[in-house]
Amino acid sequence: MERHVRLFLNRLSLASVAIATFILLLLFLQTPETCVPPNSPSKPHLRFPKSSCDSTPRELVSVDKKNKRLWSTKDWQKKVSSFVQFFHTIRDLGLLHNHTKVVCISAGAGHEVMALSQIGVLDVTGVELVDSPPLVSRADPHNLPFFDHVFDLAFTPHLAEALFPSQFVSEMERAVRPNGACVIVVEECGDAEVREIVGLFTKSRFVNSINVTLTGLKMTRILMKRISR
Repeated sequence: MERHVRLFLNRLSLASVAIATFILLLLFLQTPETCVPPNSPSKPHLRFPKSSCDSTPRELVSVDKKNKRLWSTKDWQKKVSSFVQFFHTIRDLGLLHNHTKVVCISAGAGHEVMALSQIGVLDVTGVELVDSPPLVSRADPHNLPFFDHVFDLAFTPHLAEALFPSQFVSEMERAVRPNGACVIVVEECGDAEVREIVGLFTKSRFVNSINVTLTGLKMTRILMKRISR
C-alpha cells in the first residue's frame, strides 16, 4: 500500500513540473500586450521584451536640461540670491575680488558657486562628496585633492555636518594661502560655541563673528585669517 502511494505522489510531482514548465514557456514566448496601443505595429522580433511597456521607452534627459529645470525654480533662484547678498558683505571687507581664487567646501548642489560667479568671481571651485556638474566636483572635504596654499579664500556652510570637524578644518586651512581667509557659516550660536569652533583652527587667527540670515535661516558667520607661517 505504501509503495503505491509513493508511486502516485511521484507521478503527481512529475505532472506538476511538466504543467509548470509548459506555462512558463507560454509566458516567455508570448509578447505581453499591456501598455501597447491597439494600433501599434507588430514587433515579431521582440520575443523577450524587457518590460510590458516596451512600446513607450522613457526619454533620457540630459544633464544640461536637468540643470536648466533646476536652476529656473524659484527655490533655487531665491537661495542663490541670498548667497549673492552674503558674498557682497565679504567683498565689502576687501576679502573678495574678481580674481580671488575661492574654494567652496561641502558645496551641496552649488548655490554658493553660482552666486560667486554671478558677482564676477572668475575662479571658483566647489567640492562635495557627491558631484553636481558643472558647479560642484566630487571630493572628500576631509582629504581635499589640492596642493597647499592654492586658494585665497575658503568657504563652507556645512562645518556642523562634518564627520571629523578638526580634520575638515585642517584641510580647509591647508588649502588657503598665508594671509588668506576662511569663512565659516553655522547655525546661529553664542560666544561659547564660537570659541569652540575657533579652537579647531590651529593656523589661523580669529577676526570676528556676526549673526546673518542666509537662505532664510538665522546663521552665525565666523571669519578666520590664515597666519603667515
